[in-house]
Amino acid sequence: MSASASGSSWTEPTKAQAPPKDADLRQAWDFLSVGVDHIMTRLSYGMSYSYYILLYTAIYNYCTQPGKTGLPSFSPQRGGASLQGADLHRSLHNWLSAHCKSMREEAEKLPDQELLKYYARQWDRYTRGALYVNKLFNYLNKHWVKREKEEGRKDVYQVYTLALVSWKNNFFDHFADSKGTSRLTQAVLRQIQQQRNGEEIDSGLLKKVIDISLGLDEADAQRQNLDTYKRHFQTQFLEATDTYYRAESSAFVDSNSVSDYMKKAEARLQEEADRVNLYLHDNTRNDLKTRCEKVLIEEHQAIMWDEFQSLLDSDRVDDLARMYGLLSRVLNGLDPLREKFGQHVRRAGRAAVEKVLPAPGAVNEAGKAESLDPKAYIEVLLEVHGKYTSMVEGPFRGEMGFNRALDQACGDFCNSNAACTVSTKSPELLASYCDLLLRKSNKDSDAESLEASLSKAMIIFNFIDDKDVFHKFYQKKLAQRLVGSLSASDDAESSMITKLKELSGFEYTNKLSKMFTDVNLSKDLMERFNEREREKGVASDIDFQPLVLGSNSWPLHPQQTDFAIPREIQALYDRFNAFHGEVHQGRTLNWLWHISKNELRTTYLNQKYILMTSAYQMAILTQFNVSDTLSYKDIEAGTKLSPTVLKPQLGLLVKLKILLNTYEEYSLNMGFKSKKIRVNLNQTIKSEARAEQKEVIAAVDEDRKFVYQATIVRLMKGRKTMQHQALIQEVTAQISSKFTPKIPEIKKAIEYLIDKEYLERAPDSNNTYNYLA
Repeated sequence: MSASASGSSWTEPTKAQAPPKDADLRQAWDFLSVGVDHIMTRLSYGMSYSYYILLYTAIYNYCTQPGKTGLPSFSPQRGGASLQGADLHRSLHNWLSAHCKSMREEAEKLPDQELLKYYARQWDRYTRGALYVNKLFNYLNKHWVKREKEEGRKDVYQVYTLALVSWKNNFFDHFADSKGTSRLTQAVLRQIQQQRNGEEIDSGLLKKVIDISLGLDEADAQRQNLDTYKRHFQTQFLEATDTYYRAESSAFVDSNSVSDYMKKAEARLQEEADRVNLYLHDNTRNDLKTRCEKVLIEEHQAIMWDEFQSLLDSDRVDDLARMYGLLSRVLNGLDPLREKFGQHVRRAGRAAVEKVLPAPGAVNEAGKAESLDPKAYIEVLLEVHGKYTSMVEGPFRGEMGFNRALDQACGDFCNSNAACTVSTKSPELLASYCDLLLRKSNKDSDAESLEASLSKAMIIFNFIDDKDVFHKFYQKKLAQRLVGSLSASDDAESSMITKLKELSGFEYTNKLSKMFTDVNLSKDLMERFNEREREKGVASDIDFQPLVLGSNSWPLHPQQTDFAIPREIQALYDRFNAFHGEVHQGRTLNWLWHISKNELRTTYLNQKYILMTSAYQMAILTQFNVSDTLSYKDIEAGTKLSPTVLKPQLGLLVKLKILLNTYEEYSLNMGFKSKKIRVNLNQTIKSEARAEQKEVIAAVDEDRKFVYQATIVRLMKGRKTMQHQALIQEVTAQISSKFTPKIPEIKKAIEYLIDKEYLERAPDSNNTYNYLA
């Protein structure tokens, strides 16, 4: 407050003009009203300190003079004020009311923009003056007002609050059109509509006008109250927003693409969020957001659902992200998208598999899957998974529902597609793919790329249902790599087993780990055997490297055929058998000749070749050390091989031009030539491969019987009694992580266990089983 009034257009009253100490209400208010008017309307002119003290003293004198109505004079028990405080309070109230009415009458003449400016300007001046008046009447506030409120008077206010109540009751509440709607609110809403239409407005002015309503509460002038704001502005604002965007969105959709509409809706939603930050109260944010999302998204979500498939088909990532962002805002808005996404991924996966199948006519239908390249098959599955994983992580922001839809779809097309005429085919192809990765022949076998490829293979492993089938084929392939020393890296082999253990547990990989242990123990055993051979002076020039493998861990069994050990290795064979019997007493060696391999050196050709053969091929070819030509009977007698084994082997040697065949006689091909010095004759015979495949599947089926039985016994042992349906459900749930259980097989296992007296049907119910200890 200024200390002087220099430059003002009025003259301050002097001390001589101040009311006497015992002035009545008229005298006191005549003097005070001049000061109040000056403060409330011309405060910018300033006021001297002396004049302020005169006003304050007049208020004090009036409030503390002895009563003139027969009531006791000032006393501490009465709070320090006489009843003249009520008259003074009422007079101030009347003045404030009249002042607000005069401002309202002036405002009613103004158009929207000028009205808002006038309203904001008058509010600033009014509230600034009210603060000074509140200080001026401090004595009245602290004594008379305080006492009245303590005695329960709800219509008595502190002076500043009185000023706000007067503004609200005489300016704000009555400033309405013929329909009772606030002209101020209508002016604000029209400004907002202009801004939505792209016109420039004064956002600061709107904020000031809207904020005024936040302070118009008679309950507590020291905090913002939202009752007035909600009743006089927010409700109408939200309704106007509904109306505006419903009309705009309907018109826009009719004449624009869905893609353009989504951009429009996205921009409008952001504009409304920004609007709250610019000039609305934060309480409006959620209601405004909900209203806009209903009108702009929910009411048009059907057209977005219909457009979704087109966006997927054309990989329009930006539009997919935009659609997700919009529909994720409304309840159940994403449900149809998740379902369509899952169906799309299924179709994409199955279509991709069909592209890598042999062309129609290249092989018969039954042979399509058989001739499928495991590498091409698994890589196309990974390609589809990778593409749609990127889509989930990108446009769909890793949302759980889309992840679930992706996993379910990938599981479906990995287990059921044109290549998988049976459910065991995908696990088999995956095992073959891993075998290709882990072999020395893999051209991309550097440690880093190999580790990355194995990690990707685990993605498909996660999706296959029959993990027990994968295990059987993988174990078979691992045995071939270890026996044939074909692994690219022991570290890679160990890494693969670790990955399988992390996903399926210790039991799943226990036998695989023991296979490695057996190989290492065999190396130690051979060192001891070779040392003994040297000590006895009988060391052979044959590089002899047998592997002693535990029958419980390895998927290997002797072939059903007799076999005459060639005399070239007979002595070495006998010495090793004797040595093993001494080292491991009580253990019997079963020699697996059908998977043994050898190297023979030719001596009958000008060019010296090294022939890489199987043990059976070695036995056949060493027969020709006696004669260049032998009959089938001679070879059969010399090798003791059964016809089912011998004939395919002879056929392969003829095909590879090592032997010549005329009727029932076989002879060495003296004209044999090869570009390579090392010639691989140990090639897989198709009939043997098919037999091996059937053997694996049969082993899986047999193992599953034990899994069913063990699971049932474990459950029944814990529960003692279970109903049929509950038992079926529990068994299914526990086995599903290993393979897809079949209800008929579970029922067979139950019947088997009843026959073996592990279970019994309850005497009073055929649908209930009891466990028999």
